[in-house]
Amino acid sequence: MKRRDAIKSLSLLPVTANVLPVKAWLSQPERSRPLTPQNKPMPALHRDAFVMDGHTHVMTRELLMNTDIGQRYSDGNVDLPRAKEGGVDAMFFSVYTPEHYYPGRFEIKNTFRVVELALDQIRKNNNTIELALNATDIQRINKSGKIAAFLDLEGGYDLYGDLNVLRALYRLGLRSLQLTAHNTTNAFIDACNDVYTWGGINDHGKAVIKEMNDLGMVINVAHASNDAILQSVAASRHPVIYSHGGFNRIVDHPRCITDEAAKAIAAKGGVIGVHFGSLFNNPKYWDWQRSSNPIRTQPDPQPATPRIFNSQDTSKTIEEVDKELLKEVPLNFRGTIPDEYWMHVDQLAKVIDYGVKLVGEDHMALGSDLDGGPELPHEIKDISDYPQITIAMQRLGYSDERIKKILGLNWLRVIRKVTEGK
Repeated sequence: MKRRDAIKSLSLLPVTANVLPVKAWLSQPERSRPLTPQNKPMPALHRDAFVMDGHTHVMTRELLMNTDIGQRYSDGNVDLPRAKEGGVDAMFFSVYTPEHYYPGRFEIKNTFRVVELALDQIRKNNNTIELALNATDIQRINKSGKIAAFLDLEGGYDLYGDLNVLRALYRLGLRSLQLTAHNTTNAFIDACNDVYTWGGINDHGKAVIKEMNDLGMVINVAHASNDAILQSVAASRHPVIYSHGGFNRIVDHPRCITDEAAKAIAAKGGVIGVHFGSLFNNPKYWDWQRSSNPIRTQPDPQPATPRIFNSQDTSKTIEEVDKELLKEVPLNFRGTIPDEYWMHVDQLAKVIDYGVKLVGEDHMALGSDLDGGPELPHEIKDISDYPQITIAMQRLGYSDERIKKILGLNWLRVIRKVTEGK
């Protein structure tokens, strides 16, 4: 299943939300024209601020196409030259193990090879980027003029949640991990887009969280069910993050966080990263998509075993799976959006503002999901357009201090708390 199809499959219990007032609020007129590539202003505030993206896809194309992230690509959203042009100082360097690798139980093998490749690419491009293990590293690297890479995993590192595999990944430099197997419920936590087997998390899920707390790893609850988010926050001694998504009160897509869960994350000191895609932030686009992507009712009762363990397929080699995934690379959105459904960056800023009003400016940040499939705002074609977010927040009348928190300081604070205990 393709990544976009997996996100839109919506195989879960119906989600209920009162979205009409927020939709009306977001329907205010937007700016109608994107800036041209020849006219990309970078406000002094953006240039001088610490800018960190909480979810940027890397290494899938490098793995499958044998490319170098240090070179400028003619397609996709992310490479190091364009990241520098966008004023990005640090990023969750999000390596990815998607659903393609689960049926053959290749998730562990793929995870280790993409982590190794990420380390190799960082070493190869050491004049531009450097691995960071904590907040102090990030600041040191940033001061040297380089981009700091904070290694993060999206997808199943092991469907059973083996703690020894987790410890080995930590030794390699992995410092952030998404608990769910992307959109798939695994052996210890329910995903929002899959069957709800555990009613949130089970005892082993709590053991994984405890181990991550002990190691000093950032716990990422993006893609988890609402109950799983609430229970993970309660089980963790440290703040947790929701790296990339929207708000369910704005778009009632299952991948969007509820107000209840957002408040729980904030109360624990965590941070919510706003995704850049229309699917999670633009009610008009979601209404347009919903007709062809209906929410399906889950079986009752829920299965006692996550369905991924009932769909094993050992007939393919990992190289054959690679060839299937290669057809989707780069993993950026390729569809066509009519003008009336195409989101503008000002609307994305309003979603940020909704979060600020809900949980406070200390708990909001950016998690673009670039090269992960988002239908980007009209004014943003790739990571070099990052200043457009700052410009949009300035148009809202946000103070410099508030913008700086959202651009990166909030991520830095959580990373410091988790990795250094400060």
